[in-house]
Amino acid sequence: MMDYEFKVKTQKDRTKVEDLFEFEGCKVGRGTYGHVYKARRKEGVPDSELKSRPDTKDFGLKQIEGTGLSMSACREIALLRELKHTNVITLIRVFLSHNDRKVWLLFDFAEHDLWHIIKFHRAAKANKKPVMVPKGMVKSLLYQILDGIHYLHSNWVLHRDLKPANILVMGEGVERGRVKIADMGFARLFNAPLKPLADLDPVVVTFWYRAPELLLGARHYTKAIDIWAIGCIFAELLTSEPIFHCRQEDIKTSNPYHHDQLDRIFNVMGFPLEKDWEDIKRMPEHPTLLKDFKRSNYANCSLTKYMDRHKIKPDSKAFNLLQKLLMMDPNKRITSEHSMQDAYFQEEPLPTQDIFAGCPIPYPKREFLTDDDTEEKSENKARQNQQQTNQCVNTTQGGTCQVYGNSACSVKKQSNSLSQGLVKTEKLSYKLYKISDSGESKWNVKGNLWFITMFGPSSYLQENELHGIINFSSDCSSLVLTATNSIMRTLDISESNDT
Repeated sequence: MMDYEFKVKTQKDRTKVEDLFEFEGCKVGRGTYGHVYKARRKEGVPDSELKSRPDTKDFGLKQIEGTGLSMSACREIALLRELKHTNVITLIRVFLSHNDRKVWLLFDFAEHDLWHIIKFHRAAKANKKPVMVPKGMVKSLLYQILDGIHYLHSNWVLHRDLKPANILVMGEGVERGRVKIADMGFARLFNAPLKPLADLDPVVVTFWYRAPELLLGARHYTKAIDIWAIGCIFAELLTSEPIFHCRQEDIKTSNPYHHDQLDRIFNVMGFPLEKDWEDIKRMPEHPTLLKDFKRSNYANCSLTKYMDRHKIKPDSKAFNLLQKLLMMDPNKRITSEHSMQDAYFQEEPLPTQDIFAGCPIPYPKREFLTDDDTEEKSENKARQNQQQTNQCVNTTQGGTCQVYGNSACSVKKQSNSLSQGLVKTEKLSYKLYKISDSGESKWNVKGNLWFITMFGPSSYLQENELHGIINFSSDCSSLVLTATNSIMRTLDISESNDT
């Protein structure tokens, strides 16, 4: 047993995080892992305490949720202490607070991340406002992500949670415009697992970025799952839209099978043929796949068509690399090493270490959050503030709603079953009707709308001319269309018996 006086002396001598930094009220992020703060070094704190450059004043301070050291925190600390690469976030120091049993991780502070960058471009695109960035910025971003992942994979580390929010970009300073792969809480060594990785962690990767082999219950998975996630991020950078956006909640369960996410992937990629993915029949959830899906429903779906709608041509080198990153068969998916040697990175403009290539950074700095705030809540609050009208129309009487950018129009039903409706805009006309009352109901559409599907409580609507979100109340008594473009549109909603 530790001598009591020695314990008291040790606690007194131990450096406390609050002795070195000011971070009260400077929360910049929150997630399942805990809180992230922008911490400023206090005056008089020597460089030796921080193992950092003398000109560094701002740091990222991550407080691990809960009390004590979780398995995730232990894994992240152990790996980051060994990993050293320019495109992987640097762990500077770990602070243990014995009084309140808190764990603090100190990192270099990154002013931006891809989640905010893509969100900025999506808003600018909806408002038809140009954003001045270097022509090769997406290429530079992708190259640095691949470089960091190649380093991890070369050292037998799977990240397993790659998504835009975990790809940081440094702001002004010595490492300006440098990409940093962060959040290693799900990372794991895979050189000599004692059990199949799926037995240790049955569900990994945020599900929009989850590879099809994971969704089909693969017990043995490889670094190809990180490559798929990078392909999803690349597509999102090119289009400003998440390529496999699924509106249903990511239910935390030990069952990896996710019907709606697979449906979204097939709606973009088409249904996988056994000649293209021979091992698909060996997947644990393959029988469920055959029971739930019909190949003929996806006969007209392909990545070529999806990207063409976003003005990415199939003969471009960017599309060619994207295809290799998003191969359905993990054994045929390109590696990070071969990706970095792809012809896409050989053509002008070449990738640069500063993704902004010396140009002004157009993105705003991180905003501070309140204690009960999250980034998602802040975004929803901003959206509500922008709503200019919210009118209700009875479908049996018909009526007209003016829907401005980010405003909402609610259509009330006369019964629990949804009325058929005809939606007209300035240029477009769509007929919507409900096929079933189950939680996995589908919508069929007539007109030149290329995708609208409802799974569970809500659905994502996307089209070249009209761009918005359709939401359902939990009792299916009302429908809300949220337009996300700035152009005012008039929606004439009336009942129709014509199918």
